[in-house]
Amino acid sequence: MTLRGAIAALAVIGAAIAAYLTYVHYAHVAPVCTTGGCEKVQTSKYAELAGIPVAVLGLATYVVLFALAFVRSEWAALAAALIAFIGVAFSGYLLWAQLVPIDAICQWCLANDVVIAALAVLCAARYLRETA
Repeated sequence: MTLRGAIAALAVIGAAIAAYLTYVHYAHVAPVCTTGGCEKVQTSKYAELAGIPVAVLGLATYVVLFALAFVRSEWAALAAALIAFIGVAFSGYLLWAQLVPIDAICQWCLANDVVIAALAVLCAARYLRETA
């Protein structure tokens, strides 16, 4: 699998996680959860930013990263890397929110954290490769 293919594949996985959490939000159902904290996290004030569910923001991010994986240019590689690193920073903030003020862990959020971190690494590698 190529680097861009791996980025696209991870973006699909991230989009699936975010789509599930978006469904949970709008269907007003409890997420499937083995950690016991998912519902508490998903219904906290940190689950929305300016009235938009963070799952929707994540879904949009993954869709953009998926699309950028198919664009061959330095600009697309740079944009993908910047978006992925912003995603990592935001995920770090949300992880802090889970650990400190919410005091609950969501397995879906942790899975998202892993996916966006891996995407940031792959997108940075792609950018470095395309600018070399």
